[in-house]
Amino acid sequence: MALKDSVTEAIADLRVGFPGAEVHVVEDGQGGAHVTLDPVALDGNVFVQEETWVGFHLCHLLPNADVYPIHVRPDLTRRDGTELKENAVNPGNNFQGRASMMLSRRSNRRDAEVDTPVLKVLRVLDWLTNRWPQP
Repeated sequence: MALKDSVTEAIADLRVGFPGAEVHVVEDGQGGAHVTLDPVALDGNVFVQEETWVGFHLCHLLPNADVYPIHVRPDLTRRDGTELKENAVNPGNNFQGRASMMLSRRSNRRDAEVDTPVLKVLRVLDWLTNRWPQP
């Protein structure tokens, strides 16, 4: 089955929203796609690594579906030594045959008119950089 129009539009938006990243797409056979953005810049003041890859599934139900979960490089390390491990940060996972750290950040109050896949990825990276760990 071909990609749904909403998924094709989301992929186009991701290319614009992450202009420095290659957008790799693997169709899921149901109108959706597994997407990997690589590279995506990280805050060098917070992380040892300057960039990561980001992977997620775009469901055929877009825009009425959340982009969840988000996967990043498995060796992501904070400069302050805080271990990236808790309920919402899950090391030891896999995305499309690639070892990953899974970031479990569901958007319970998402608005299909506003909450695009680009915004979801940006929000999750912002949470990981600026609001995690919670005091």
